[in-house]
Amino acid sequence: MGWKETAEPVLTRMPAVQRPEGHIPFKRKLTWTAGVLLLYFFLTNVFLYGANQSADIFGQFRSLLAGGQGTVLHLGIGPIVTASIVLQLLGGADLLGLDTSDPRDQVLYQGLQKLLVVVMICLTGLPMVFIGGFLPANEAVAQSLGIGMLGVKWLIFAQIFVGGILVLFMDEIVSKWGVGSGIGLFIVAGVSQRLIGGLISPQGIGSSVGIIPQWIAVITGSASNVPSLLTSSGIQYLLFGGGQLLALATTILIFVIVVYAESVRVEIPLSHARVKGARGRFPVKLIYASVLPMILVRALQANIQFLGRILNRQLGSGMPTWLGTYSQNGYPTGGLFYYFAPIHSPNDWMWWAGGVGGHAAWQVLLRVAIDLGFMVVGGAIFAIFWVETADMGPESTAKQIQNSGMQIPGFRQNTGVIEKVMERYIPQVTVLGGALVGLLAVLANMLGTIGGTSGTSLLLAVSITYKLYEEIAEEQLMEMHPMMREMFGG
Repeated sequence: MGWKETAEPVLTRMPAVQRPEGHIPFKRKLTWTAGVLLLYFFLTNVFLYGANQSADIFGQFRSLLAGGQGTVLHLGIGPIVTASIVLQLLGGADLLGLDTSDPRDQVLYQGLQKLLVVVMICLTGLPMVFIGGFLPANEAVAQSLGIGMLGVKWLIFAQIFVGGILVLFMDEIVSKWGVGSGIGLFIVAGVSQRLIGGLISPQGIGSSVGIIPQWIAVITGSASNVPSLLTSSGIQYLLFGGGQLLALATTILIFVIVVYAESVRVEIPLSHARVKGARGRFPVKLIYASVLPMILVRALQANIQFLGRILNRQLGSGMPTWLGTYSQNGYPTGGLFYYFAPIHSPNDWMWWAGGVGGHAAWQVLLRVAIDLGFMVVGGAIFAIFWVETADMGPESTAKQIQNSGMQIPGFRQNTGVIEKVMERYIPQVTVLGGALVGLLAVLANMLGTIGGTSGTSLLLAVSITYKLYEEIAEEQLMEMHPMMREMFGG
């Protein structure tokens, strides 16, 4: 008996959101999407009862993980992404033996994903509460409830666990009843908050005031500690300091590049085998695998840094220096964990400005090279896994074209022939697009962005918003012309 037969009774009984029967009107989809988004914002403001606030363990990864520090959604989409990484690796190595085109295997795959998410919630939340002490229990709450500190810790974990499950089902509701995906929606919501705050917030995000209030203060002369703008220190202030001109230019440039890259494509002509004159095109976009594989790469880096902080908390001064040394704020300052830490801002690599903690130039350059290599190579690898597991590879695409009755003009109507044509474009474009996205993410972090948003988060937000716009336009077209919905199997 194989593992599928053994696990089937459990996996098929995993709770799931029921799929809608028939067509859902566009307005109802928007209603479901807006309702889930409001619930997400509400939950990110519900703080954990019995927990003292402390430094955010995920730090700069917070906007990417789409959660709220010290709230019910403390873990955000982290467990879902980590479970996806495990499934990607198992599926890429063909260890699961699941055919996602088979309805039975689809149910097993979805059940396995939910089970892994539950496991990841426990593997992430338990060390955070009981071992690392990153969510310390409140002694006053323990005394008032009479359950002791251990009981309060279990209470904190229970809230985190419920939050992780809620994120899982909110994502499923949006995917089945709304527009786009829940994960993408939560990322866009978190990034948009930071971007708007970085533009207009009078208090600013962190220690930085929003660009617009800061420039108003500079122009009116009410800003303090502003050097003469004609000096070298003034130019540095405009580019990297309160002026944030470089961050503004980088943010705009990322928007333009991603939108342009989404429109760059190779269009393979198609014609219907039976209906004369019926023609179409199959687009192979430059970012064929989308920007979503970047979540997997950054989540892997976040888990590595999470492991480093756990070890630092447990070993303290007994931790080998070659493995990692940490500051009082919990950030790596040396060892392997320092070199594997991503670049988050210009201060992390501009050694001549004195903001790199006294590290030598070669150490900073080595860290930049590792981060760049990790993102470029990891982006390409995870893009390949993503394409294969999402049925976007040459073989799956050839079957879809064949089943739709289309063919490539000048070639025989044969799945193998269509697959060979697709192999000329899809693998190369997938690797190139994944590497390009990784490169853009690192460069955006190095130059800085508005509101301290990470480059990966900004790339994801722009790409997801662009795809959401395309999906909304398609939904509106289907609403206006019901016959088209029937043609496309809606």
